[in-house]
Amino acid sequence: MPAHNDNNFHSESIPANKLKRNLSNRHIQLIAISGAIGTGLFMGSGKTISLAGPSIIFVYMIIGFVLFFVMRAMGELLLSNLHYRSFTDFASDLLGPWAGYFTGWTYWFCWIVTGTADVIAIAGYAQFWWPDLAGWIPAILTILLLLCLNLLSVKLFGETEFWFSMIKIITICALILVGIFLVATAFTSPSGTQAAVSNIWAHGGMFPKGVMGFFAGFQIAVFAFVGIELVGTTAAETKDPETTLPRAINSIPFRIIFFYIFALLAIMAVTPWSSIIADKSPFVEMFTLIGLPAAAGVINFVVMTSAASSANSGVYSTSRMLYSLATSGVAPKAFSRLSAHAVPAAGLLFSCICLLCGATLIFIMPNIMAAFTVVTTVSATLFMFVWSIILISYLVFRRQRPEKHAASLFKMPGGILMTWVSLAFFAFVIVLLMLEADTRQALLVTPIWFIVLGVGYYRIKRKITHAIQHRP
Repeated sequence: MPAHNDNNFHSESIPANKLKRNLSNRHIQLIAISGAIGTGLFMGSGKTISLAGPSIIFVYMIIGFVLFFVMRAMGELLLSNLHYRSFTDFASDLLGPWAGYFTGWTYWFCWIVTGTADVIAIAGYAQFWWPDLAGWIPAILTILLLLCLNLLSVKLFGETEFWFSMIKIITICALILVGIFLVATAFTSPSGTQAAVSNIWAHGGMFPKGVMGFFAGFQIAVFAFVGIELVGTTAAETKDPETTLPRAINSIPFRIIFFYIFALLAIMAVTPWSSIIADKSPFVEMFTLIGLPAAAGVINFVVMTSAASSANSGVYSTSRMLYSLATSGVAPKAFSRLSAHAVPAAGLLFSCICLLCGATLIFIMPNIMAAFTVVTTVSATLFMFVWSIILISYLVFRRQRPEKHAASLFKMPGGILMTWVSLAFFAFVIVLLMLEADTRQALLVTPIWFIVLGVGYYRIKRKITHAIQHRP
């Protein structure tokens, strides 16, 4: 289907009580950081280190490098037309209504799956203090708390995410400083392990598990970055998006290097990678190994708030995506109605109910890490689909609207070349997911979602086409 005139791009059904632009630069910057520091770093880095050894730092650098270009492509597209409320809007406009439908619903499902992983992680963290506590109790309490917070106002979401992010930042900075101090003083743990920079490469080199071990680290590492595109769903509620969005996107490389690379180097310098337990958070285990259980308790609280932060982002983004889909006529109209506080209450409630259903995975798979791996693989695969749609939209944008690209003040560096490089990288990661048994099973289940979407799209295709053709 031919692209539509972007100057006329808006939904005729957007209600009078629109989403409010109540998220300031302070909120957007910290939301962007929350997107870059996911549960995968705190919960999943233990498994990635055990799979890849010290080479995991290169894994995070490569993924971060590629996703920077995805974000820049998204930024250029969003700012090319301020009527775009999120990336689903430009996907629908540039690729056709099918793209908006598939991207919107897939992104909603992405965050339901990711939120499920987060509440599973919270259940695992809670067992640090209460080993016999049933996993469903902290999961349900977390979901109910986040529902209440998000129902009040978008500004409260922004404030909650701001402070959650501050806790993450302070903790990672503290961990890095503690690691430097322990290495500088040659600290020896009760188990006889001495902190030293040489611990990073002294136990088999930088690639102790070989090339296949290095490749195996990509699965959980990709999941660590899901949510990095979250600022793209805040476009309709952002004050001065032409200033705040570029600032948030351009700071991504620094955040990745500092929060991921330095933190993991500090952990592997204090505790050799071979001593890190795969199914536990190395952030917690580092302090336990050096004989500081009280500090380990504090870190456990922090990583729990990090998981809660990610789940909070999921609750927010799913409700906004349902709102966008509903105003475009591809989701029930109830999701387009805003409460007196200008939040999509019906979408919030529906998403939280879905999260509660997802949390039942704790009963099906009592092993927390096994459940976490399955869920994160599905999530990472679906997010790569969304990132790929953003890149494909950019390619169409460059071909069909060269004048918009020429006038852009926030051009994607590398342009078309880096777009193809990024798409090739995502295809490469999918191949890697097929190599490991635990990730292969989850990957083979993922197409079911697209089959369900295809059936749904076929049933409402005429309605979508009619709505778009009759936009004013």
